[in-house]
Amino acid sequence: MILHMASSSGLAGPRHAQRLPMSTIVAACLAAASPLGAQQQGSAPKALPIQDNSFLVEEAYNQGRGIVQHVSTFSRATGSGGWDYTFTQEWPVRSQRHQLSYTVPLSRVDGATRETGLGDIALHYRYQAGRMEGVPTAFAPRLSLLLPTGASHRSLGTGSAGVQVNLPLSVELPASLVVHSNIGATVIPRAADALGNRANVRSLSLGQSVIWLVHSKVNLMLEGAWTRTEAGSDPSTRATEFLLSPGIRGAIDFPSGLQVVPGVAFPIGVGSSRGERSVFLYLSLEHPFKTYGAQP
Repeated sequence: MILHMASSSGLAGPRHAQRLPMSTIVAACLAAASPLGAQQQGSAPKALPIQDNSFLVEEAYNQGRGIVQHVSTFSRATGSGGWDYTFTQEWPVRSQRHQLSYTVPLSRVDGATRETGLGDIALHYRYQAGRMEGVPTAFAPRLSLLLPTGASHRSLGTGSAGVQVNLPLSVELPASLVVHSNIGATVIPRAADALGNRANVRSLSLGQSVIWLVHSKVNLMLEGAWTRTEAGSDPSTRATEFLLSPGIRGAIDFPSGLQVVPGVAFPIGVGSSRGERSVFLYLSLEHPFKTYGAQP
């Protein structure tokens, strides 16, 4: 997100005056996820099963050496005029151990004026603490800086810089299943709403997904993303969102090394979020940006 641990979690929909915009949370979470299927140095891309970014829950796999990924997402709530779009680019830093990425969000706020514009840009660093190649368990903690590039008076941003941390764990199971677990937190000091009111915004995010590798090029996905956000010390500002999202993704591989992964999901609100329904579209382009010679 969460991704929207968004909407990505914050799928397109109404925004609350003192609530952290879900598009910001989702963009940050989606940006940090990276594919399992990194190509080995000095070789052509292998026909591996899809091991790409999830939609709402972050996977714990950094980009492989010499591989860059471009990810676009678009979400829109049913019956709403608002929408959220994010573009994320992920780069390895010399090796798979370190990864830098950024996320640029664009949104249209549902309402009388239907404001449209740039949201809060996020910069991310991830460290591959566990799993490099051939190990079924991966852990990749992420630290993100949220920049106040969106106009808070237009409900497009928070009006203040913030930080976010996420701890994604990925485990490959028998029966062609992979599970991903997340716990994360976001802090934005003196965030501003559309009326100029300021408060310290804090949020806690939890995520869980199960990916079924139906085919080497087709995955069925079930993701759950829970977020609690509060502003200041007033209990009335607390907002909780819980999304359950079935989805599907597929891969198209080209001889050049380019892999295209389109996907679609249908997040549904559960509990206090009952009634929320959205469509989530995903497109990933991944390709080599550097060629390495033969390795000893």
